[in-house]
Amino acid sequence: MAELLITDRRDGSKRKAAVNAERFVIGKQQSCDLMLDRQNISRRHCEIVAANGGHVIRDLDSRNGTYLNGKRITRETPLSDGSVIHLGDFTILFRQNEEQADQPPQQAGDKAPPSQQAGQHQVAVRKQPRYTPSTLKRRIHDQLIADLDLRHIDMTEVEPDELRRRTEKVINNIIKTIPEEIPPWLSNRELVKEIADEALGLGPIEDLLADNEIDEIMVNGWKQVYIERHGKLELTDKRFTDDRQVVEIIRRILAPIGRRIDEVSPMVDARLSDGSRVNAIIPPLSLTGPTITIRKFAAEPFTVKDLIGFGTLSPQIAAYLKLCVMHRRNIIISGGTGSGKTTLLNVLCSYLPRHERIVTIEDAAELQLPQEHVVSLESKPPNIEGKGEIPIRQLVINSLRMRPDRIIVGECRGAEALDMLQAMNTGHDGSLTTIHANSARDCLARLETLVLMAGMELPARAIRDQVQSAIDTIIHTARHSDGKRRVVTINEVTGMEQDTITLQETFKFEQTGIGPKGEIHGSFEPTGSIPNFVHDLVKRGHKIDTRIFRQVD
Repeated sequence: MAELLITDRRDGSKRKAAVNAERFVIGKQQSCDLMLDRQNISRRHCEIVAANGGHVIRDLDSRNGTYLNGKRITRETPLSDGSVIHLGDFTILFRQNEEQADQPPQQAGDKAPPSQQAGQHQVAVRKQPRYTPSTLKRRIHDQLIADLDLRHIDMTEVEPDELRRRTEKVINNIIKTIPEEIPPWLSNRELVKEIADEALGLGPIEDLLADNEIDEIMVNGWKQVYIERHGKLELTDKRFTDDRQVVEIIRRILAPIGRRIDEVSPMVDARLSDGSRVNAIIPPLSLTGPTITIRKFAAEPFTVKDLIGFGTLSPQIAAYLKLCVMHRRNIIISGGTGSGKTTLLNVLCSYLPRHERIVTIEDAAELQLPQEHVVSLESKPPNIEGKGEIPIRQLVINSLRMRPDRIIVGECRGAEALDMLQAMNTGHDGSLTTIHANSARDCLARLETLVLMAGMELPARAIRDQVQSAIDTIIHTARHSDGKRRVVTINEVTGMEQDTITLQETFKFEQTGIGPKGEIHGSFEPTGSIPNFVHDLVKRGHKIDTRIFRQVD
């Protein structure tokens, strides 16, 4: 008979449960064979099923996932003696029979569990190793630095694969000298990989960076690592050794780009070698410890077909947006944080003619344009002495002297909005940018506020005149409760009525309901209004299929 040895990582308590049914269900419902009552456990989280004289584990569409030996399972997976299952706050050791029962594995950095409390099941344990997993890894890591002399290796002269091979060989040699100190639940292969990741990579989050299904990684101090997968947040079982290791990882990210983080400069933006965007903040600003947020960079940029497949937009909207880009409409993409603005901007840029000279301006370079004639500019933060800053606004002004056909600003968030509007009004038609806003109408109000940040004492009417003459199309995006990012509305700026900029809605997303798993049901619908510039193009002899603007009965 199989049994489970359960450790609650939150309070260190332990218990065991016999797998005494052909289908043994784990979840927080009282009807489950094993009830784990925590917020990060689903009502029916997973099940263990007897099969072919052994057992397999299945995830039951849980929100936070089921992890076996550190990897999330997506299909029926066999269990073997010693398999480690991670569910939310719980670590579960699977044993084939009671005689082999052992101490449940601790996580890196866990405190020693309290003594058994009254009423708890007693769990047989082996003699404790002299080192906890965290101190053991720290000891091996320190010995690795001394043996391999990592501090004095020129990383540019050694191929990454060769450096990794040499590092793992040294770690294996160190482990061979202390076999009695290795906890029985921790395999040598896992230990070698974890220490090599800490020495050469980004430690516990190295595997998360390699997972193409993960969009964002959020480290909240050394104990908590969250991810965003398919628009939903999940708490992982990854942990750092301590806060010092998190800070070391941040400094490793910053070293190649010459930036620093310390008490004087406790907040920084950066990017990884693959282009992923990184924000880091440490105490005293962060009260939860050093914090890292990584927006992952897609190795292959999404295409319009991908966005249609994701349900972000419809083929009719894609055709209209291509028309806007090709005929040099000035476009602003508005939306909240994480609503897909940059992804959509990147897709729209793929429509730009290949013969044009394009200048892109960003805080952290994310755009991946397929055209050959592209000049990419990136703002520069101040140096250690607080000097040398080159803001976005200065780059926008400079770009006007670079003979651009199109100017693409990754995001307008300050005084550069005034210079962007002036560029759009002085012959640089077909430019694109994004802005944080809650609606298309709010986008116009925010533009007005950003222009005032430039220090120009302009009357509101003059600013609105600039905005309405510069902006042609506003695309508003949103991330809905089901995690999907969608184009919510597309508006054409049609002019001014008294002191109000007028908009004409062209497409909108109509929500029709919510599915049993919280998925949003709806469709993208044209409003029936044909944009004014389309009428003009048709009059000039352009062949345009206006059926995309018709409502379907």
